[in-house]
Amino acid sequence: MEAKAVARQVRVSPIKVRRVLALIRGKKVGDALVALQFSPQKSAKLVGKVLQSAVANAEHNFGMDTDKLRVVAATADQGPKMKRFRPVSMGRAHPYYHRTSHVTVTVAER
Repeated sequence: MEAKAVARQVRVSPIKVRRVLALIRGKKVGDALVALQFSPQKSAKLVGKVLQSAVANAEHNFGMDTDKLRVVAATADQGPKMKRFRPVSMGRAHPYYHRTSHVTVTVAER
């Protein structure tokens, strides 16, 4: 039995979130939360919230023991991009994108 949690349209690039997800994939939930707590990246706090939500879903919806939970899957997919423009010289503008992510964390008893 698996429980998952999803955070959609998180304002962090998927590439940056995937670096943090690599830290917790396959670990026990307690060890993963400690690793995220001391990680300096902005996305570590967001991933920690998703992980805590997945643990709460496992405990509340499926009655799993939180001490036996492991992170079995953690993915970051690309969300919608917001197109913005930066003014440059001579009255011109250059486009850039604010990228967003869909973060999914799955936990299961092992």
